[in-house]
Amino acid sequence: MDSDRGGTHVPPRFVAAGVSENHEGNRTARDRLVQQRERDRARERRRRTLIVASAVVGVLGLAAVVGLIAAEAGKDDGGSGAGPAVAPSGATGEEALTLRVGPADAPSTLTIWEDFRCPVCAQFETAFRKTLHDLQSSGRIKVEYHLATIIDGNVGGSGSLRAANAAACAQDAGKFADYHDVLFANQPAESDDAFARNSKLIELAGKVEGLDTPAFRSCVEGGTHDSWVQKSNTAFGDGGFQGTPTALLNGESIFPSKDGQQISEANLKKWVAEANKGKEPAKVTPTPSAS
Repeated sequence: MDSDRGGTHVPPRFVAAGVSENHEGNRTARDRLVQQRERDRARERRRRTLIVASAVVGVLGLAAVVGLIAAEAGKDDGGSGAGPAVAPSGATGEEALTLRVGPADAPSTLTIWEDFRCPVCAQFETAFRKTLHDLQSSGRIKVEYHLATIIDGNVGGSGSLRAANAAACAQDAGKFADYHDVLFANQPAESDDAFARNSKLIELAGKVEGLDTPAFRSCVEGGTHDSWVQKSNTAFGDGGFQGTPTALLNGESIFPSKDGQQISEANLKKWVAEANKGKEPAKVTPTPSAS
């Protein structure tokens, strides 16, 4: 018998139980390791967000920054429109994804990527709107706007998409610049998806003289440029940009800083003057509009 050979005989049922308990312990350890890794990744994401937010607060001198969101944090599907991308009238650039404000032959180009739900975009516009208008009206720059919808992808809703479509509809009417400013001046809280309501977008169109027309309403309510907006958002993701707003002067990033200097109204004017040295300003012409 086994007991005559010395040692301890363990009944088979207890051997099986021991194996099961050991397996369960290994699985629990693996689960703890996975959970710890997730916590570490979340902590690192929060650390990066705080660093970026602190930089924006220092640059703009504004409190309560929550809107500069890394593009990787949450992405809209961006390319699955219900139909072909219909570019708004006067759109320019590669694949007609650019809405230009200012003279086409201005010596310098400021490229701006924005999301109408992005709080930091609204803060950027508030801080630099007058300076940008002055630089445009004096023929020193043209501003090329590109629209993104990353807030929809990050916090849910459709306000970024709906507002961008409405802005494109305003471009059809030759009123993009004015409506763009109205949207940012009346931006709801990031958690409030008020721009998802076409009625709200049409109401705000009443603040732009001549914009609230049957054609504009039909464009907004029908989502005429939805696929174009989604195509623009895809281009934003493909461009590898870190968040909105993104601002590039002649292709060089200037937000939140350039060459170690934080952006400010004075620095923005200085950078444009340096870029335009030896070049004549353009003659100011109207922004392209629908015929």
